[in-house]
Amino acid sequence: MVDSPTQYTQGALFGDSLQFKVNVSDADVPLSTVKVQLFYSDEMVSETVIRTKTNGEYTSKIYIPYYANVPNGTATLKFVLQNIHLTITETSYDLPLTRPDYPYLTLVTEDHEYRMDRKSLYNYAATQVFPFTVKGYIKAPAVGTYGNEITFGWEDNAVINGSMTNIPFSNSSSGTYSIVFNTFNYQAAPFIIAYAVNGNVLSRVDDNNFKADLALTKGQEVTIDGIEDLANWWIDPDYFSKDASGKLTFLPITGNYRITANFTMKYFIVEALNGTALATLQNDGTGAMWIIGEGIGKPSVATNQVGWTTEKALCMAPIGNKKYQMTVVAGTTVKADVINFKFFYQKGWGGEFKNTGLTTTSTLLFIGDGTNGRDSGNLGIPTGTTLETGATYVITVDLSAGNDKAVMTVVKK
Repeated sequence: MVDSPTQYTQGALFGDSLQFKVNVSDADVPLSTVKVQLFYSDEMVSETVIRTKTNGEYTSKIYIPYYANVPNGTATLKFVLQNIHLTITETSYDLPLTRPDYPYLTLVTEDHEYRMDRKSLYNYAATQVFPFTVKGYIKAPAVGTYGNEITFGWEDNAVINGSMTNIPFSNSSSGTYSIVFNTFNYQAAPFIIAYAVNGNVLSRVDDNNFKADLALTKGQEVTIDGIEDLANWWIDPDYFSKDASGKLTFLPITGNYRITANFTMKYFIVEALNGTALATLQNDGTGAMWIIGEGIGKPSVATNQVGWTTEKALCMAPIGNKKYQMTVVAGTTVKADVINFKFFYQKGWGGEFKNTGLTTTSTLLFIGDGTNGRDSGNLGIPTGTTLETGATYVITVDLSAGNDKAVMTVVKK
């Protein structure tokens, strides 16, 4: 039934596409299929099915899976011939399997390929000057007669084979260091993502965002570790003051906050918490106020406008005495000519401030009433006027008289 059975008893490598040749015949009953199955212990891990309409020779391949933590051993290669009467004939062979001993690996990043030299059996390293974060996948070359190129990528916070999703390598600083990988257990390093605020390590949200929930005290120094280019980050003036030495001081009232470091836009999103949940405005005027709408965005309205995407809502800084503050720069974090945003009770749809419960004496911004060019509660810039490009404006909402008697002030600095 099978040509050259010694081909299989001589063995193969994990990751091979093993070619086989099989001669099949049945003198009495037409044939249906031949199945070629591979078993690791009692588990079938691969199968190739061939339709056998006529007697004769058939050639195909079966893939030998490459798994982590599977040592060299003997698999079972089974040939199962079936005719149209469902009569089955089986032939099995022991197939010795070994893990490939690659001469090298390649770390593939967006703009470069780095050779990872073999240091010992299964252990590889690329050592050179790297930035403190390196995102890339690893590929192993095809080896042996039936070998395939195998890739190793990042899925569900772990390295797996068959993926080309970038692995988020990171070191505490840029410079000369080694990126290492083990092809047996898939252990990789470094993952020293030591981004921290006041010693609280930020957990990974995705490749570009890391967050921590922590208690902060008004007036305390805020220490940020692990961000090499912190001097180039935008610092939110409602939440932090920054002196000439780069020292950051926390400005809002004492409480619990979520800080998210956004590495794409290089700024910190700060949001008030109630316990472990995002804070909402309470009946007594405490909690949080949020801004959703058009013409405003941090760190830049041009690159990150909130719009009506509630997930991007801005948390106003609680400054005490039931007052909430938002500082904007015309032409940078707020449009100088047209705005259309409003205040909400939560980061999302639900409670919102309408003109019946929100007043202002400001001539810089007006509150929509549904007839003056803005929906009820939406803010606008009076017709024929603009904000001064480059000037800083502080918007404050005072709820000390009650949530239904909110007073908005707008002060140009």
